[in-house]
Amino acid sequence: MTLALTSVSLVDTAYEQIRRRILDNVWPPGHRALEQEVALALGMSRTPVREALVRLENDGLVEVVPRHGMRVLPVSPTDMREIYEILTALECMAAEIVASRQPSEAELAPLTLATDAMEAALAADDLDAWAAADERFHAGLIELSGNRQLAATVWNYWDRAHRARMFSLKLRPKPVNSTQDHRELVERLRAGDARGAAEVNRTHRARASRELLAIFERFKLAQM
Repeated sequence: MTLALTSVSLVDTAYEQIRRRILDNVWPPGHRALEQEVALALGMSRTPVREALVRLENDGLVEVVPRHGMRVLPVSPTDMREIYEILTALECMAAEIVASRQPSEAELAPLTLATDAMEAALAADDLDAWAAADERFHAGLIELSGNRQLAATVWNYWDRAHRARMFSLKLRPKPVNSTQDHRELVERLRAGDARGAAEVNRTHRARASRELLAIFERFKLAQM
């Protein structure tokens, strides 16, 4: 039993370390590495690395190439447009669910704190801190919906959207409007305005999608 638990723990560790390198663009799109090279980079054996790569392939982050290790998969403009359409629809549904039950101040606190952190990060011109707080807000909204199937579907696309957003973060306009949108969304949720909350979120996500896709166009990128 102990050996089995240790094996699972090593696979989880390998998975998280590889995933984080991909999301932070330490291993950028197109990056290739042999299984042994990945194992050496992580300081562990090939067995947990192999299992972790299979999980990451299922997540859509890598392609496992027999006898050639792995390749970090790029995200194309079409991929991002489709991912944003899915995330927008699901987040709007989450906003409607949350607003319909008029959440308490305690329930809304994580969203309010995340928005406060976004404003503080913008004031300090710290875009990395802003992005982290922005993700806490959106993740908090999904979790607050209480719909496990909706959340599972969102998390399936979350990593690819995150990677593209981090890649483009410093190429986009300063995200002042996003912080304002979050304030308005919290107010709609507090008021129990399901339709209004969904519309605020839809407008917010649509602008983010346009800005991201504009970067693909401006820099003539076929992928990120």
